[in-house]
This record gives sequence, structure tokens and C-alpha cells, in this order.
Amino acid sequence: MHWLCFLCASVLPAQHAPRPLHFDLAALPVTRDSFTFFLDRKPHGFAVWQYETRAVEAREEVVYSAYSEFEPVEEEHLRVVLDRHSGAPISSYHHIDLFSPVSDTVMVEHDLAVKDGRVEGSRRVGSRDGKVRTVPVSAALPAGVVWSSYELYAAAVTNAAPGDSVAVQDYSEFGDSLGTLTFFGEPTVEIHVPAGRFDVLPLRSGNFRLYVTRQDPRRVVKGETLDGRFTFELAHVGPAIPTEP
Repeated sequence: MHWLCFLCASVLPAQHAPRPLHFDLAALPVTRDSFTFFLDRKPHGFAVWQYETRAVEAREEVVYSAYSEFEPVEEEHLRVVLDRHSGAPISSYHHIDLFSPVSDTVMVEHDLAVKDGRVEGSRRVGSRDGKVRTVPVSAALPAGVVWSSYELYAAAVTNAAPGDSVAVQDYSEFGDSLGTLTFFGEPTVEIHVPAGRFDVLPLRSGNFRLYVTRQDPRRVVKGETLDGRFTFELAHVGPAIPTEP
């Protein structure tokens, strides 16, 4: 989801003070969802998102894993662990290979974990000359702060409603900074994607719009830039394939 970083770069002002944004992670289904990427209405790759649940001691966790190819410039792997009941982030691993001929950067990665109110781990950046720079990470994470990437994989389980604006403080996994994640709820609509027809709530965030179901099973069905050039659409839904702990 590195492509989302530039798609959501511009932030639109709220028309009124937003309500607190909450994520009901317990409402996420155990599923494996496949998407097709489109650029200017032409297929440009795919993504597979998977959600699992697991019990670790007295805690229930959501394990989100994803693999995507945004042709011909990017390939990525992502694995995130979240507290299923509190909604708090636990860990995040994200590896991206970049193939742009005009960029000296060929790889970016983070490997982070939350412990005792701090984010600990590392970030790595690989360059075309074969060098890899590793940067240690140790930063305070205030209570209630979420990963910035909740914007995508947890969008289907927010408390947003049509006409609503909701916001929460977030932490940028690649940027090592605190910000604000805001959703604006638009009127519900019915849309058609390769996986079928869905009644959805459009959620606008920055320069991006996500279409999410509001009835079980809760999922993201479509995403698009506000100019319509880039979209991704749900193509197939299947059972989750268990991953290693």
C-alpha cells in the first residue's frame, strides 16, 4: 500500500469539528479478498488481503497480511498484528521493492513492534548501488494512536456514518511522525465491482475515497483517487489460508 502514500497526500479541511474515530476490529471477517488495480481504466496489477484471528495468552489478535503488485513499478509484502478488542496496534512489517528507472531507491522496509507505550524496531532503505541503510526506531506512542495504514485495511469497521467526519491521531510507520487520520462519510450508494453488487458507504480521506460495506461481512469493496485515474476493485472473496504465527 505504498502507492496510498502519494494518493492521499493532500488533506481536505473538515467542515466541522470531527467526532472521535473508532475501529471495531472484532467486526472484521476472517477472509481472503483479491483486488484488481486499474490506472486510467486499464488493469495495472493486483492485491490480496487476508484477515485472520488468533489467541495469544489472554489476548485476541487480528493478523492482516497483504501482497500486491502495482505494475510495473512496485511489489510489496505487509503483515500487521492488531489487538482485536482494544483496536491497538501490536506490530507491523512492510517490505516494498521499487522498480522505477528514475528512482535511486529500490527498497524500503519497516519492522516495528509496540511495547510499553513505545514503537521499537527499524527501517531500512536500499539504493540502486546495492547499499542498505538501517535506521533504528524508538519513539513514544501515546495511548489511542493507531498505525496510519488503518486508513486502508480497517476502513470497513469505523464508526463513521453518512454526513459524518471522524478523526483519530495516527503514527506514520515509514515517516516516524504523529498525524491525524480523518474520514468524511458520504451518502450511501450501490456499486458494482467484479465480485458483485454491494451497498456501500463512501469514505473520503485526503485525496482518496474508499467504498465499504456496513453490513456483515464488513469489507472494503473499492478505492479510488478523487480524480478517478487510479482505482482498485474487489474481484474475489475466499477463505483465509492460515499463516505461520
